[in-house]
Amino acid sequence: MSTHWTLHKFHGGIHPLENKQQSTTMPIQQAALPGLLVVPLLQHIGQPAEPCVSEGEHVYKGQLIASPAGLGAAIHAPSSGIVERIGAAPYPHASGQPYSAIAIRTDGKDQWHPDIRPANPDELDDEQLLQRIRTAGISGMGGAGFPTATKLRSGQQASIDTLIINGTECEPYITADDMLMRERAADILSGAAILQRLLDARQVVIAIEDNKPQAIAAMQAALGTRPWHVVSIPTLYPSGGERQLIKVLTGKEVPSGGLPAHIGIVCQNVGTAAAVHDAVYLGRPLISRITTLTGAALKQPMNVECLVG
Repeated sequence: MSTHWTLHKFHGGIHPLENKQQSTTMPIQQAALPGLLVVPLLQHIGQPAEPCVSEGEHVYKGQLIASPAGLGAAIHAPSSGIVERIGAAPYPHASGQPYSAIAIRTDGKDQWHPDIRPANPDELDDEQLLQRIRTAGISGMGGAGFPTATKLRSGQQASIDTLIINGTECEPYITADDMLMRERAADILSGAAILQRLLDARQVVIAIEDNKPQAIAAMQAALGTRPWHVVSIPTLYPSGGERQLIKVLTGKEVPSGGLPAHIGIVCQNVGTAAAVHDAVYLGRPLISRITTLTGAALKQPMNVECLVG
């Protein structure tokens, strides 16, 4: 359901030029399969994953190629092909430093691993659900990159009142979450239902900025009979930040050095919820993400689902 919700203000905030309309004129596109995928072993907060394949080995799409070491997330082959090299490679970080990666020469078949299996969450217990999420290598899709299974485990050890599904996307230009909500609202909500179950959260609040009317409408339409709340909040950067969003929706502040779970709240990005859906219902690990390609240099700005690497 959609309902009136009392909103609060956080200190500061700006409203820069949005520049979002350029990349929302067409549906999400599928990127072409590249000949070489260079897959970083650090895609999350924590330690780099440890390779579990060898150079020259054939791998399938979705196959585990690196296991988490301590706090971290599993890494999977984004497509089928041959492991060409394991070692330092250019890394997408402002430092410009290289980092450990697995390079896969794709074979053009894009063939899924035969062990990829769908599941019905109603037939799985909570530990099996959590294991599916952990095995899928999901880390927060909102930017922080915290391993989702670890965040959920921490939430299970607290008393969670509210699960916030974050669809704010307040940064200029970026529209990946906006388009995801427009096109895959049902999947986001199915993933959110799994998150709510694992956290035993009393209520679910889906927060979307008021400059995304089509996303708001899509999420409201997909709610069905779920007694959840779709809340439209004012467009103000950085309202997408976890602590700022909690303040806007609840008036509460996360204590310095504390976690949202300490005040009964867990936040998850809409992309994370969709990835949880894919991991449980389809058995598919996190090997791609929707990325906004935009700016004056492009003839046709758009959002593209592209493979990691």
